[in-house]
Amino acid sequence: MEVENKGGSVFRFFRLLLRDLKEIGFTFSEGDWKTKISFLIMGFGQLLRGQIVRGISMLALEGGILYYLASFGWNYLKNILTLGTVETHKENRRTVYGDNSFLILLYGLLTIVIICALIFLWRVNIRQNREAEQRLKHGKRLPTNREDLGSLFDKNFDKTLLALPVLGIFVFTVLPIIFMICIAFTNYDATHQPPAKLFTWVGLDNFKALFGIGGEGFGGTFFYVLGWTLVWSFFATFLTYFLGMAVAIMINKKGIRLKKLWRTILVMTIAVPQFVSLLYVGKMFATDGLVNSYLMRWGWISTPIPFWDNALYARILIIAINLWIGIPYTMLIVTGLLMNIPEELYESARIDGANVFQTFRKITLPYMLFITGPFLLTQFIGNLNNFNVIFLLNRGRPQSMSLSNNAGSTDLLVTWLYKMTINDSNYKIAAVIGIMVFLVTAVISLVVYNTMPSVKDEEGFQ
Repeated sequence: MEVENKGGSVFRFFRLLLRDLKEIGFTFSEGDWKTKISFLIMGFGQLLRGQIVRGISMLALEGGILYYLASFGWNYLKNILTLGTVETHKENRRTVYGDNSFLILLYGLLTIVIICALIFLWRVNIRQNREAEQRLKHGKRLPTNREDLGSLFDKNFDKTLLALPVLGIFVFTVLPIIFMICIAFTNYDATHQPPAKLFTWVGLDNFKALFGIGGEGFGGTFFYVLGWTLVWSFFATFLTYFLGMAVAIMINKKGIRLKKLWRTILVMTIAVPQFVSLLYVGKMFATDGLVNSYLMRWGWISTPIPFWDNALYARILIIAINLWIGIPYTMLIVTGLLMNIPEELYESARIDGANVFQTFRKITLPYMLFITGPFLLTQFIGNLNNFNVIFLLNRGRPQSMSLSNNAGSTDLLVTWLYKMTINDSNYKIAAVIGIMVFLVTAVISLVVYNTMPSVKDEEGFQ
């Protein structure tokens, strides 16, 4: 059934595309001379039909985009397939700068996006001309300029309100993502730094290197770091969740005194910035830190415990410290949800002879999982990319001779990516790792989200 739905979606897309192309052809063949000229000069038909605001807007957008393409964009777009051919060189003791592969790729992609925007505006222009021509044929009047301007703050106010945010998303989010994906198919690294050195397209070579195809590359290191990333995310998410739930249940239990005090103490860990607390805790567990110093002073150990120099110790300690940070968040969320569980459910369970564990398993836990399922997924994805805890505590140490490119035994994919970018300037492999992080998080999110009871049956919990 799923395959049929996917096939139906693809067929529907091409059917809509074909219908749109037919509509464009019909508009040109059946339209008047004003509409036909508008195929080349956007806004021409609107201006002649008295829709001055629409006409000037379309004409200005077309003129601005064409001017950008002719004066700036085309110079970069024409070299995007080669990313430049003229290298920087010395000539008569003077540096002559050649092509800049970085700028060619960046502005080339921007130019492609702007061309797509021009095509979209062209299609809107054609549709407006067709609608205006049809209205006039049926004896209906066209919206006046004042009505067009007024609609921007009335029925089309959503478009007015979202125009700037959508533009910002394209410029600051979509374009950088596309740029990063393209970098993954180049040889952009420390030895190919524009403008001194050009970089070029290398196809799938970086992906082969990351997965160790051909006996070379980072295959062992990548799967090692990926495995630890998934293990860390699992324990950091579910231990925090269930222990936070247990703390909330204990504090909210009837008869417990000083509830506000216990909550305040736990919330204090949230009030202190993680940048300060994690750096301080990391120093505490160093070889010459407070913990080892006091343990040796009390005679409990004779030599310092290698908390950050032993991979197993470091991983266990990182997970334990994350509990100290994460439990208060879960406790606060669960506290509010516990108050919403009907007391009648617990009374009925006690009458039926259920003990505390059975009540928790049959009432509290299902309710919590149903309500907090999306939150739990968000926490898991957040832990996959939890840069702060790992990097501020021990910077991914200890180092291992079996791992390449400065990868540490406790590095996550995101911290390894950071090291590879900042320390090694290996942007090509860092971009590939970024794509892998996206794929891992996307697959997990889609699979888990679509299987959640709270998503499949929003009214199911009673």
